[in-house]
This record gives sequence, structure tokens and C-alpha cells, in this order.
Amino acid sequence: MIIEPRMRGFICLTAHPDGCAQNVKNQIEYVKSKGAISGPKKVLVIGASTGFGLASRITAAFGSDAATIGVFFEKAPSAGKTASPGWYNSAAFEKEAHAVGLYAKSINGDAFSKEIKAKTIELIKADLGQVDLVIYSLASPVRKHPDTEVLHRSTLKPIGGTYTNKTVDFHTGNVSEISIEPATEEDIANTVAVMGGEDWAMWIDALKAENLLAEGATTVAYSYIGPKLTEPVYRKGTIGRAKDDLEATAFTIADQLKDINGKAYVSVNKALVTQASSAIPVIPLYISLLYKIMKEEGIHEGTIEQIQRLYAERLYTGGEVPVDEKGRIRIDDWEMRDDVQTKVAQLWEEATTETLPAIGDLQGYRSDFLSLFGFEIDKVDYQKEANEVVEIEGLVD
Repeated sequence: MIIEPRMRGFICLTAHPDGCAQNVKNQIEYVKSKGAISGPKKVLVIGASTGFGLASRITAAFGSDAATIGVFFEKAPSAGKTASPGWYNSAAFEKEAHAVGLYAKSINGDAFSKEIKAKTIELIKADLGQVDLVIYSLASPVRKHPDTEVLHRSTLKPIGGTYTNKTVDFHTGNVSEISIEPATEEDIANTVAVMGGEDWAMWIDALKAENLLAEGATTVAYSYIGPKLTEPVYRKGTIGRAKDDLEATAFTIADQLKDINGKAYVSVNKALVTQASSAIPVIPLYISLLYKIMKEEGIHEGTIEQIQRLYAERLYTGGEVPVDEKGRIRIDDWEMRDDVQTKVAQLWEEATTETLPAIGDLQGYRSDFLSLFGFEIDKVDYQKEANEVVEIEGLVD
């Protein structure tokens, strides 16, 4: 079938298997071009099919020749209906990994559930014995708690008062003002339940109880801080509370891993175009201005560049892992440079529907968004029929 992007709001309803495959190949080639990393050898990636999780799996495999197990929750394809992009990404990753003799298997299901944790534990026991790196990169708006069975839904809201600022519809380029009503205590609690650190801790507890964490094992979760500009809706909003909880959990986990000389870190990453960030008011306008500046300065990074740098220059240098005053790895250092943020703040004041095409990189934003779904990728013929039914070679039943 000929597959084209079909948009509904901030979601693309279709994904292109060949485009997703080429996107994965491009990331693999980037990692290989940067040289070998003396990194992990047996890796579990929770949330392995898109974004930072996918980049983490690619970097471990093709930077360090690691065996990888990926856990994700993706929609399979059927005749006439495309899969979700993460399905195609994972299929492509496994095909490339298997072609060079790397172990790669995947589990598709709800990572919050006890069932998927148990299935993952059995696979590690059977095939790897132990893992030396656990990446936690779940990005879900909903979590069914495994103990209470309560369904928690996260929200994107400020705390303490209504927030009003500019935003942009990245499809049309229209800059407008938006107001977001403040969160309730229930909103905050639900967002922390979904996006905080509880599930990360549950995963580590389950793995450690079965002696599946190798001596000196490391676990990393991902976070974001961002500038003062986005603070009310992000870092000081409901998501920020969840990220605070995630970051606090790193210290709890680190204490639990001391007996195996293990480490737990939160890596604060750069603002990037993701399905999640596209839905947060204010963020698309901020990213479009940020991209313009960072590209002009020659310091722009996509997801794979960020994670390759995290592995090569932070986690696996052979020395102490550099952290900030709150114990966090900062790979957002280029984004948060004073000169970059000063320019963003200046452009923010100037940003209107009329000025944005000149002062921002909305085209880059749109292109990055579509590439998440396998569209607008170089070397892909979108006029050619694609086979939408693609299997994941190492998918565990």
C-alpha cells in the first residue's frame, strides 16, 4: 500500500515501515561512525521502541556490541493498517542487530504490569543470566497500578495558578496565546503515579530480588528541566513534580545497589521533538526557537547524538560520572548555555505568526515530528508501495 501521513491534532495516525527502518539505520550509522564505547554488554531497555529508549538500545548494541532486551507497548500491523512507529523501529533494529550477530529480543506489553516484569525476568534468566545496564525510558500518559489496579492519568498543568503564554500550532505556524488552568491535588498525584519513580524502583527491586543485576550494574532514567520560560507548565507544573519524584528515586535505588557496587542516575536531556513534547503547550514554540539558535551555533543534537554522547562522555569514560549538585547527569548542557538561553528569551518576545518563519525553525520541528513516524526521511521512496505487515524477529510470545 502507499502510506501517507494522516494527522489528527498532535498525533500521526499512520507510520511508514521503510521510513522507520531507514531512520533506525541512520542512527546505527551515526553510532558506528563515532567509534567503539567501552560500555555495557548485557542491557535491558524499558521503553525501547522510540525516542531516548530506542537511541539507548542502538547505542548499547552498535557502540558496545551489547546484547539487548527491549520492552515496549506497541500496536502490531494488520493488512491495510500500519503498526505504531515503535513496532517498525523495533523490527528494523532487531533485523540490523541480528545481521551482525548481536543478541536482540523484545517483549511487547504493559511494562507497568507484573506480568511483563515476570516475562522479562524469565527471559533474562534464560538467555543473559544478568544485565549490567537498565535503561528506564517509559513515556506513557496512563498507568494501571499493578497493586491497586487503579488507572492513573497524567496531566500537563501548572500548579498554583492559571498559566498564560504563547504557543504555536506547528502544522499551521499560527502563534497564539493559550491559558492553562491549574492542577488539582488529584491531578498532581496521578501524574506522579504515572511519570514518577515508583515503577522504575519496582523494576529494579524485581530484578535485584532474582539476582539479575551484575556486579557494578548501572541504571539510568531520563528527565528534563528546561528554561525559566517553560517552568510554569513544565518543571514547576505537574510533570515537574513527577520528575522530582523520579530524581529522588535515583538516590533510593542507588542505596539499594550499594551491595553490588551498582549505580543509579537520572540523565537530564535536551528538549527534543517527541510525541509527548508536541502535546505540551508552549514547548513546540520554544523548541522551534531553540533549534534555530543551536543549529546556527553548530551545537544542535538529535536523540541519537544526545545518547551517544551520554554513553561515551558521561557513563563510560572509565572515571567518575560527572553530576550536578543534585546528583544528576547533565546532557542538556549545550541547550542551557547562558548565551543560548539569552537568545531564546529575546526571540520569544519577538515571536508572532509573521516573524516565526524567519526567527525560528518550524520547518525543522515539523520534519523531526514527521520523522518520528517514518516520514520525510531521505533515501525513502514514498511513492512506492510499502509492506505494512512487518514482523519483529525476536519478539517473545
